[in-house]
Amino acid sequence: MLVAGATLSLLAPIAAQASDIVNIEEINSYARSKKKKTPKFDHKTFANDISDVANIKGNINGLEVQQNQFEAGTFSDTTTMDGKAVMWVGGIDGGDEFGGSEDTQTGYTFTMNLNTSFSGDDNLYVRLKTGEQGDQWKNKYTYHIETKDNSDLLEVDKMWYTFPLGEKITAFVGPRIENYYMYITPSIYKPGALKSFKLGGNSNFGASTDVGYGLKYELDNGIGFATNVVDKGADEGEGWFAPGNAIKWDSQLAYTADRWHVSGTLSNARNWSAHEYNATAMGRQVARDSIGYALRAYWMPEETGTTIPEVSVGYDTKSYGGVFTAGNTTQANSYMVGFTWKDMIQADDRIGIAYTQPLSATEVQGVGATGEVGAQVWEAYYSFRPNDSMEITPAIFGGNDIASDEQDDIFGLLLTSKFKF
Repeated sequence: MLVAGATLSLLAPIAAQASDIVNIEEINSYARSKKKKTPKFDHKTFANDISDVANIKGNINGLEVQQNQFEAGTFSDTTTMDGKAVMWVGGIDGGDEFGGSEDTQTGYTFTMNLNTSFSGDDNLYVRLKTGEQGDQWKNKYTYHIETKDNSDLLEVDKMWYTFPLGEKITAFVGPRIENYYMYITPSIYKPGALKSFKLGGNSNFGASTDVGYGLKYELDNGIGFATNVVDKGADEGEGWFAPGNAIKWDSQLAYTADRWHVSGTLSNARNWSAHEYNATAMGRQVARDSIGYALRAYWMPEETGTTIPEVSVGYDTKSYGGVFTAGNTTQANSYMVGFTWKDMIQADDRIGIAYTQPLSATEVQGVGATGEVGAQVWEAYYSFRPNDSMEITPAIFGGNDIASDEQDDIFGLLLTSKFKF
């Protein structure tokens, strides 16, 4: 027992020191620290000298003190964590027409969301994410809604801090944020397969993760205004707002009622190329300055489980600037419509159908007819939950002339599974 007591007294400070270094161990030990081990005594214990028993008691008390000190420095009780694991498998007929593949390919992502409040009204958001998938799901024309391509490395994917300015204004600031996280929600259609249907048609909004700042002002009568900027070179090179940086400044005016919403968003972009998720080869015009307008609306029925669906619509137009040569696109537009039926077969299920014309050239420098293809993309899916933490989504999707010529037709089958925790 003397040896056991001495061992306990030595292990306690060592464990405490290790917990200061390894944060993961702090998280894991949160549950363990709630349980205290009590020593077991038998008839041999009481045969020892009474001073031995006193030493044992002192060592155990010391261990409890170390445990209490450790509990005081564990995971903050104002921090919550949730996450999801997503896996999918599918194939695309015609995927090889634009640099992809027709092979059946898989993919996965794993996400952890951390939210911490310091005052009760603010929030620090950090998202850790990893993923890997077949090349077809990374191709912008057939980009899976959950694609994350970082070769299995778990890394900080998003990080920003929100805090109130008065009663009606929310401020955003962060090193890893996208413009649309600082919007008033413009669309309620949830894609079942392709990212091109995100946000009511993902041609004007694009992906823009980097250093960002924004303000969102919402009144009780439903009127709201949001303005934000993301600078892709603010944390490197010549710094914030340097002449060569890719910068996108968005301003949104919206009205949101109980069951419907309308909004308009102005996007002023410089050297911007992240509008490729829903655009033809002529429509995307990589790394040019542009002015874009995005109109969005949605409507929800009073009850779910009926034949009347939720409706989301979007229209985008974009004007490109800069020095043009003959054949460069100067004007492009796109539109999208999506329908969602909820609770049709069982609780919390969804049937989704959507159609979009990707961002396509309508005016081209120095020529008469644009020569643009008649691009169309669609998807249909059914999403259901075997339990509260799982979601299974079989989907089909397709399109005509989606890239640059009449050979760029696709048809795909996809099965996606989500596990939330």
